[in-house]
Amino acid sequence: MPPTLAMLLWLVLLFALLYFDPAKGRGVSSALWVPVIWIFFVASRLPSQWLGEGQMGQATQALEQGNPVDRSVFSVLILLSIGILISRPFKWSNFFTRNTFLIAFLFFAFLSVLWSDFPFVAFKRWFRDLGDYLAVLVVLSDPVPLEAVRTLLRRLCYLLIPLSVLLIKYYPVIAKHYDPWTGLASIDGATTSKNMLGVLCLVSGIFYFWDTLTRWSDRKERATKWIIRVNFAFILMTLWLLNLSDSATSRVCLVLGCLVIVAVRTKWGRRHGTSIKILIPACFLLYLTLAFGFNLNGKMAEEVGRNPTLTDRTIIWSAVLSTHTNPLIGTGYESFWLGTRLEQVWRLAGHVNEAHNGYLEVYLNLGLIGLSLLVGFLITSYLNICRMLSRNSTLASFSISLWAVMLFYNMTEAAFKGSLLWLTFLTGAFVVSVEAKNQVEVVLELNSALVAPRVSKLPLEPTSLRRGS
Repeated sequence: MPPTLAMLLWLVLLFALLYFDPAKGRGVSSALWVPVIWIFFVASRLPSQWLGEGQMGQATQALEQGNPVDRSVFSVLILLSIGILISRPFKWSNFFTRNTFLIAFLFFAFLSVLWSDFPFVAFKRWFRDLGDYLAVLVVLSDPVPLEAVRTLLRRLCYLLIPLSVLLIKYYPVIAKHYDPWTGLASIDGATTSKNMLGVLCLVSGIFYFWDTLTRWSDRKERATKWIIRVNFAFILMTLWLLNLSDSATSRVCLVLGCLVIVAVRTKWGRRHGTSIKILIPACFLLYLTLAFGFNLNGKMAEEVGRNPTLTDRTIIWSAVLSTHTNPLIGTGYESFWLGTRLEQVWRLAGHVNEAHNGYLEVYLNLGLIGLSLLVGFLITSYLNICRMLSRNSTLASFSISLWAVMLFYNMTEAAFKGSLLWLTFLTGAFVVSVEAKNQVEVVLELNSALVAPRVSKLPLEPTSLRRGS
């Protein structure tokens, strides 16, 4: 098939999926397209790269200066997100008090600009990354937040999964790159690296697996049948792409995430909820003991035919720690991979621009203080998940799966900022309150004929709509 015809068919398929989507969220605001566009760029390529203007290399000048096209696009999206949140009955004070550790983490990151060697660059990156959190808040402040989360992830997968297949099969010049030293090909799809493609497949696989299980009891209904069929089609495409990406971390985490969902949603899991809540963090602590006390990572890598250095990750870790950054406050927000430090790491470990360990990445930039605040956020978000599980929330199994995946994934990759996995995790990690008046309006809009006679029975006192991960 000619590439042009393939592109045309992809566009037709995309518009058909978006327009005739059997799982189209009812009552979801059109403002949801703002976070969809934002996360699309985060999960794939920057606007300048899609336009062919971005530099795909890792020149130090490019890393420091950024691109004016990207700044303009992201600034507009940030302003739109702020405008949307201002127009909604969003309780900022409640959000700040219920997400204390994350707010403290972001505030400390902002203060770290003061001791950065590149304060202007650090501030620009902090402001850009602030858009990640605003985009997630636009989703969670939607009149129907659960449907907004589902619609967000479904639209992203509709955009990126078939597009990756298209680029790999018909535009390999865009979808592949070759290592300048070994000549080995790396499949990137619509992203910029095999690891980013792996993350896309990881989130897509977990989402469609969870969405299918939650709808399975209604599988005999006509609309649900079509939803499940679409889900299966995307699961197959996702697995095909994941195999091409050759991302071992994403493969293992996809299996882990699906197992957690199954465990939570089974009858045994519902009866032994407390055991599951204890088991997941206990397994991670056991993994840490085996990994660093008995070199479990290296032995597992050898068993699956990988390099025992975890594809040179241990070399990278030694190289970045040899720079002797400030252990308490770090080098400043997103400032480690700049200037002489970057050149030193390149001499020791090759051309890399991340530590391939999320915890180490945070430590290098924000020191032990920043890392402690992040760990505090992870702990409090897990407590929110446990409360969701106790209430049998539909989102609970998805959120706890992502929480477990985040812990393990960041042992060999850096995903605590600016990644699709992190943003998806935040949709469950935030605790957001919406006024009861807004909730009543949504109920009336979706079920006016059935609910109207019972409106008087709805509680008059404001209630909180909470979404925990």
